[in-house]
Amino acid sequence: MRNQTHTPDPITVQVIGASLVTIAEEMGAVLRRASYSTNIKERSDCSTALFDAQGKLVAQAENMPIHMGSMTGLIDALLASELTVRPGDVFLTNDPYRGGGTHLPDLTMVKPVFVDGELVGYSANIAHHSDIGGRVPGSNAGDSDSLFQEGLRIPLVRFATADGIEQAPLAFVELNSRLPHERRGDMLAQLASVEVGERQLCEVHRRHGTPTVHAATAHLLDHSAKRLAAALREVPDGTYHFSDLMDPPETGAEGGAAGAEGTRIAVAVTVSGDRVALDFAGTGPQAAVGINVVRPALEATVYYALKAVLDPGIPPNGGFFDAVGITAPMGSIVNPREPAPVTARTDTCQRVADVVLGALAAALPDRVPAASHSTVTYVTFSGEHEDGFFVYPEVVAGGGGARTTKDGLDAVQVHITNSSNLPIEALEQEYPLLVDTYELIPDSGGAGTHRGGLGVRRDVRVLGDGAEFSAHADRQTTRPWGLSGGHDGSPGRFVVNPGRDGERQLPGGRISGVRLRQDDVLRVESPGSGGFGAPADRDPELVREDLRNGRITERAAHDLYGLGRASEPGRQ
Repeated sequence: MRNQTHTPDPITVQVIGASLVTIAEEMGAVLRRASYSTNIKERSDCSTALFDAQGKLVAQAENMPIHMGSMTGLIDALLASELTVRPGDVFLTNDPYRGGGTHLPDLTMVKPVFVDGELVGYSANIAHHSDIGGRVPGSNAGDSDSLFQEGLRIPLVRFATADGIEQAPLAFVELNSRLPHERRGDMLAQLASVEVGERQLCEVHRRHGTPTVHAATAHLLDHSAKRLAAALREVPDGTYHFSDLMDPPETGAEGGAAGAEGTRIAVAVTVSGDRVALDFAGTGPQAAVGINVVRPALEATVYYALKAVLDPGIPPNGGFFDAVGITAPMGSIVNPREPAPVTARTDTCQRVADVVLGALAAALPDRVPAASHSTVTYVTFSGEHEDGFFVYPEVVAGGGGARTTKDGLDAVQVHITNSSNLPIEALEQEYPLLVDTYELIPDSGGAGTHRGGLGVRRDVRVLGDGAEFSAHADRQTTRPWGLSGGHDGSPGRFVVNPGRDGERQLPGGRISGVRLRQDDVLRVESPGSGGFGAPADRDPELVREDLRNGRITERAAHDLYGLGRASEPGRQ
């Protein structure tokens, strides 16, 4: 090992930092390329990262912010455990309450990295598995009422040693999944990924020397902390409040009983000098369905929202976490008691991001967009086909909120999710399903000086003997809010056989076990997003362009924007 100084020069720090990020990205490439399931290999519903010996996040690939909570939580759980850590060990868990996870389909794997017998860091990844058991295929329905209904719960266990894979945990997962062959392939892909991370992190230490690498990572963490502190000093001191509602409980075709109100998510963001504290007092109690958010998921969401608004260029590591204080009432939807169900926690995380952004809009109005679709419209089709049982999971994109100077983006993932759509060609090749329609929804973006981004309509036809449909989604009744006079975006919905005899809208967004027959069509409509600024101030030429491109209807052009009225500016 090279004997270098413990205080590397700035160029060496940047070289080491770039090397760590490159390793994390290559870990992600290995995981995706080696996986069996479309959810990982096509949709990239996975993340990879490196941690230092103290469990601090030092590098992550550009994946999903929500996954950072699970990986950080896993390292914390491992450090707090009584498990002996030895060279060659690999650990596995998915437990939201005792293993640092956030929901059961996310299997998290970590490999401690040793150089010359010294623990120098951790190589970790997380992957959303298409089925991990539970009461419904896909293990991801939003209407489960207990964690025990949601799938196999894996404590922190040793998955491999220097002598090879521990067959018992692998067999246990296979036995409890409807897709055992796929589970084996995806777990082995995760193992290959953390091994690549270990091998390449060792090479960085041998190239530069362990003391130099430690010093460089400490500098990178400190740099992130200083950038957050500098960004916070630009925010006026004070306490900023915001709240929003989850959808009400589903009791009928309209998604809720008359007068019913969903759970409130409330936050007070207090900025004082170079510190920030978020208090979720006033947030409603934990839910009876699977939309509860455990602590690692809450933290990951808060870190994302602060970074996005205060300084998006802060290096993606754990250096700024210590400057952020988070309190949440025990027994609330953002800090539930075990065994509250959590599988659809991302819908609530999206609302947490919304309220943090909404609070910061009062302090930094030029930086915060209107509300995006801010849900995870997660759908699952499952059933038998000629190759055996299948599970098709998908997250359907929606509208991105209008910004202070620009329209919102159409058909995008937002906030704590960052997965791809499943290409139609891959979907139709692997599953007995056909996509009849895949298009933007006109008028789904809130009107404004800058229009909200549009949601998506996706019609999926069942080709086989039948299928079962489950889903979780929010913003089915509550609408994405506009800012500064901008209008709200449209809600989402699920419809069986649209435009045909027997058409019916499914109640709300927390659904399981809907039976579909051959040739049935399931329509998914994702929410749009809020507009920014008064619609009357929108450039008429932009209104005409939206009309020509089918983003708005003639009725909206006339009624919301005044196109064609005598008072229209610049009217010919």
